[in-house]
Amino acid sequence: MLKRDALGFPGFWPAQTLGWGYFYLLLLASNLPSLKMPGVLWVISISVLSMFAASCLLRLPCRALLRRDLPWISLETRAFALSLLAGAISGLAHEWSIGRWQGTWDWLSSAVHSTMILFLWCNLYFSVKQWQRSAREREHGLRVEAEARDARLRALRYQLNPHFLFNSLNAVSTLVLDGKASAATRALAQLAELLRAVLRSDALSETPLSEEIAFIERYLAIEQIRLADRLRVEVTIPANTLDALVPSMLLQPLVENAVRHGVAPLVAGGTIRIQSSIQNARLHIRVANSGLPSSRLERVNPPTGVGLSNTVQRLETLYAAEHKFELQWPEAGGCEVRIELPYRRAPTQVEIACAS
Repeated sequence: MLKRDALGFPGFWPAQTLGWGYFYLLLLASNLPSLKMPGVLWVISISVLSMFAASCLLRLPCRALLRRDLPWISLETRAFALSLLAGAISGLAHEWSIGRWQGTWDWLSSAVHSTMILFLWCNLYFSVKQWQRSAREREHGLRVEAEARDARLRALRYQLNPHFLFNSLNAVSTLVLDGKASAATRALAQLAELLRAVLRSDALSETPLSEEIAFIERYLAIEQIRLADRLRVEVTIPANTLDALVPSMLLQPLVENAVRHGVAPLVAGGTIRIQSSIQNARLHIRVANSGLPSSRLERVNPPTGVGLSNTVQRLETLYAAEHKFELQWPEAGGCEVRIELPYRRAPTQVEIACAS
């Protein structure tokens, strides 16, 4: 087994030894009928060993040439000159292995043969090193891109948290101003639970839909304390969608806008509907409210409000073109948000334990 680095590349010496070993076996196989003749195995062995040693020495100047970022022609010219010198020495070793000098022509033939093999080795070395460099640069670029994406997502989350907290505290202050102390106390207790959930998920970019629904139910409990029977909620979440991964705090700004702009302004109140489904390996989420259409500010598409625009930016950062976000205003009134995401299932505890 070849020893490999962090990116899976084998080390130089194992690859060098294995490569020349295969070359040696190939030469033996191609000269199999001649191996019975005395001295042939010795000559082949010395020839391969001399080229192995020459390639080891060529490694240093070849590595130095690569670091200079020379044009291709200059790189190949220098590599050929180095191979020519090493081939000449390897040709002498071949002549020595025979045990006698057979003439300049035989030495020249052997030197040319060794030169071409070593020149090919240099080009193979250049190709492998440039491929490794490209792979490392690509890996570094992907890592930088991922870190930038995570930083952007965290910034968007940190923008959303104070906005959510301000609006929740504003709802509690309304209860206090209306003289509903017990309701305000219950709302503060619910808000404390919400903040714990926010802190637990603060480092996560995605969370199972089941946890997101649990968070929304706590948030709606605060709003129902304030709006009482004026706020009606219908949640239709099939069991097969509960483990689908969605962005953390995806639904809260959508539900908050539905409550503030769709239900709260109406004397009779209204209904918030949250639905999900899976179609063709895509997760579909629908958040709708009955009543009058949203305000002109929220009807801008793409939305410009903090909550909705933040949601749109996070979806674009996480999924790029793999998502859909649509705002619709039905003729009957109210507003509807439709989101479509790639369906990815959150791992279960058993799967996490097996992976670890």
